[in-house]
Amino acid sequence: MQARCYDERWSLRTAFVISRGARTEVRVVVVEVSGDGVTGIGECTPYARYGESVASVLHQLQPSLQEVADGLTCEQLQAHMPAGAARNALDCALSDWEMKAQGALHPGPISLPTVQTLVVDSPDAMAVAARVAVEAGVDLLKLKLDDQHVRARVSAVRAAAPNAQLIIDANEAWHTATLIERCEDLSRMGVSMLEQPLPASEDGFLETFEHPLPICADESCHTRNDLPQLVHRYEMINIKLDKTGGITEALALADKATALGLEWMLGCMLCTSRAIRAAWPLGSRARYLDLDGPTWLVKDTEPPLRFKAGRVYWS
Repeated sequence: MQARCYDERWSLRTAFVISRGARTEVRVVVVEVSGDGVTGIGECTPYARYGESVASVLHQLQPSLQEVADGLTCEQLQAHMPAGAARNALDCALSDWEMKAQGALHPGPISLPTVQTLVVDSPDAMAVAARVAVEAGVDLLKLKLDDQHVRARVSAVRAAAPNAQLIIDANEAWHTATLIERCEDLSRMGVSMLEQPLPASEDGFLETFEHPLPICADESCHTRNDLPQLVHRYEMINIKLDKTGGITEALALADKATALGLEWMLGCMLCTSRAIRAAWPLGSRARYLDLDGPTWLVKDTEPPLRFKAGRVYWS
């Protein structure tokens, strides 16, 4: 067995704007594991919010890549590297190699539902984006919001897509002083779920009031170790392989969250279809799926997944 890693740049078809900034390209790190005529591939998106960069991930991978030739397994990898993007890329490459070596075609259903994300923009522009999405067959919209014009933006989207299901992602941008009133307002507008409204360091505040709509942990939840302090603060968690450090921990996190009574969604970073394929085994179990990362790319990896009418197709 041999392993190698390298980085890639992928241009976005339009700016991806969230509360902490805008991006016009995504940089990923790819790991390839080869042996017995089979190559497994994994991908991660280093995220500055978690202290990661392309350079740091490439550096972090080197010692474990050398151990692949000695038979490093996914189970052993969990103790060799901390959770995060670097471990994710190698864990998924090893898992992909094993699946291909066994002759498996795909791990689960041929297609999965997915949200369509609307990035932070003016109320009118977000309404137009919502209308375009629902006319294309999408029925679940995820609105990225900062701390400004929340009611105006949500109201505009609701008017443009009266029958669509809406979920909100604030990416830690909101404040405790306005959260309770804002949650009640969103509930009245028929919002189905609110994701990570407060900074992870302040989410203890969520224990102080009854939530009028489900609240989901994203930046606050990485691995199973986070669950004990989240169970009384959130109703859901967002599982992303770049946070869990790969599909191995992601599957275990899903099982433990379910056992604790937490629902969960399956999310992604901006990425190519390789990263969505790696998360596929979790897809049929999630309450919500946010797998539209590749739809933001000017061009996807080959072979690409197919996105149509609010679903993503393996072929």
